Amino acid sequence: MHINPILLQVFKNRFAAIAEEMGVTLGRTAFSPNIKERRDYSCALFDRKGDMIAQAAHIPVHLGSMPLSVKAAIAAVEMTPGDMVMLNNPFCGGTHLPDITLVAPVFIAGETAFYIANRAHHADVGGMTSGSMPLSTSLFQEGMIISPTKLVEAGEIDRKLLDLLLTNIRTPVEREGDFAAQIMANRIGQKRLEELVAKYDLATVERYAENLNDYSERFMRAAIAAIPDGSYTFSDRLDSDGISETPITIDCLLNISGDDARIDFSASDPQVAGSVNAVHAITLSAVLYVFRCLIQADVPTNAGCGRPLAVITRPGTVVDARFPAAVAGGNVETSQRIVDVVLGALAQALPETIPAASQGTMNNTTIGGLDPRSGMPFAYYETLAGGHGAGPAASGESAMHAHMTNTLNTPVEALEYAYPFRVTEYSIRRGSGGRGRFNGGNGLVREIELLADAEVTMLSERRIHPPYGLQGGKDGQTGRNLVIHADGFRGLPGKFSTRLKAGDRLRVETPGGGGWGEMA
Repeated sequence: MHINPILLQVFKNRFAAIAEEMGVTLGRTAFSPNIKERRDYSCALFDRKGDMIAQAAHIPVHLGSMPLSVKAAIAAVEMTPGDMVMLNNPFCGGTHLPDITLVAPVFIAGETAFYIANRAHHADVGGMTSGSMPLSTSLFQEGMIISPTKLVEAGEIDRKLLDLLLTNIRTPVEREGDFAAQIMANRIGQKRLEELVAKYDLATVERYAENLNDYSERFMRAAIAAIPDGSYTFSDRLDSDGISETPITIDCLLNISGDDARIDFSASDPQVAGSVNAVHAITLSAVLYVFRCLIQADVPTNAGCGRPLAVITRPGTVVDARFPAAVAGGNVETSQRIVDVVLGALAQALPETIPAASQGTMNNTTIGGLDPRSGMPFAYYETLAGGHGAGPAASGESAMHAHMTNTLNTPVEALEYAYPFRVTEYSIRRGSGGRGRFNGGNGLVREIELLADAEVTMLSERRIHPPYGLQGGKDGQTGRNLVIHADGFRGLPGKFSTRLKAGDRLRVETPGGGGWGEMA
């Protein structure tokens, strides 16, 4: 059947605009700074089988794994008009427990024609420490586990279920506001898809959605075909799992044959006691992200992008953990290292294309306690930006989020308004990027004075093994975590949980990116 190339572009932009409008709705109506300020959320559209049609320019680690959550919801729950299914189970296509996905069907003429979904990181979902990012050894310690369950049925929120969830969360008012924002984002998506079908008809919309997947697949195959055939290997290490000091190796064997790519992580280390284990969905997300970056054209990121990619993992490893492994840090830290090893392998095939390693961590910071201003519990979560790796044509960006996170830095004003904090320093960490023909970007410094006693937990990486430089460029500097007391300071490891007093300061210095090329 004839496809009009102009109309194909119209649909590409219409689908993306719907996902973007869902995101604007979610961000503008959410309660928590993590969602409304940092934009720690993602939105996407799916066909009736659960394959992605389009996504907003949100968070790669969310979006690459979201189709598995949507398909898990479709398989587990029969959805009728007005229903919405929630889930966060990492072993059902989720990432980690704070990321809660809300899936809704779109009915046209009495039949399910599409699905829409959004995923948002809730700053607390219970568990053993405030912020639900603990130094855990089991998934059960990390918070509430939600397998596919109807939160909204026939347009009405299941109040008993919601009350049960909120009872087990440290910040129920904030969480309820964020759930409401997710519901409204999906309703906007449903309305816009219904309007699109009303304008063109269902058969036309579905036909162009399918052809957009084929369109993206062609571009992905062309990008892979431009890589020389062969086998390429690369390994890198996580500093530790927070329970022991043993480094953890992630190994990538990349095979390119024509326009197909096989990415094999089978030689990676077994899953560990601590929470840096990644589920298979995370590994898929990271690989898809890297290969999508090879496409320079403005094509949609959808199911077609993944068709030429065969991702191989060995169950029970740190990149394909088995239930009930602790996984809170796998989503945020191990995903970054998977990106580093895939880029490292590609750098051997495309030495004049691939950039050096970026900071390789999200510097996850959680602080919780009682806010003396209200007497109510608070739970703060933030990921901190760092240096980008330099490339063959330019130095790396400084103090920006890189790779699997696409969030913003929380403004000082928002932090001090929402939490009992005083930000005493927020600056670029000069000189932390690796030197080279092009220098790596610099990390940042965030120093927070606590105005109340609090529990502090941090999951960070690249405190021992630095971000690598390429083609003769120097490594970026490792990060540092410190606590400053009235009588001095002490260094802390990359992963720790501790209690601090009012007046203590937490100082985080994030890694710089690697340099690229030998200095002249």
